[in-house]
Amino acid sequence: MSAPATVRADPRATLRGGLPDRYLTPDDIAAMFEVPVETVYQWRKKRTGPPGFRIGKHVRYDPADVRAYVTERKSADQAAA
Repeated sequence: MSAPATVRADPRATLRGGLPDRYLTPDDIAAMFEVPVETVYQWRKKRTGPPGFRIGKHVRYDPADVRAYVTERKSADQAAA
């Protein structure tokens, strides 16, 4: 009798604080915030959204930076209320 096969989850899909444990793309950010991807590019251009960085010609976002951005925005909204 053989042991049952263990199904292992893809480690890239593991969530950390509700965010994927991988660098995020502009499409990921757009989907998360339910905005058009062009809005994400405008945020980057105006430096108003979560901070991103370039890897070659590609823009990526660190999930920890995105989490910090969301926390900061929540705090600013609560302070304004």
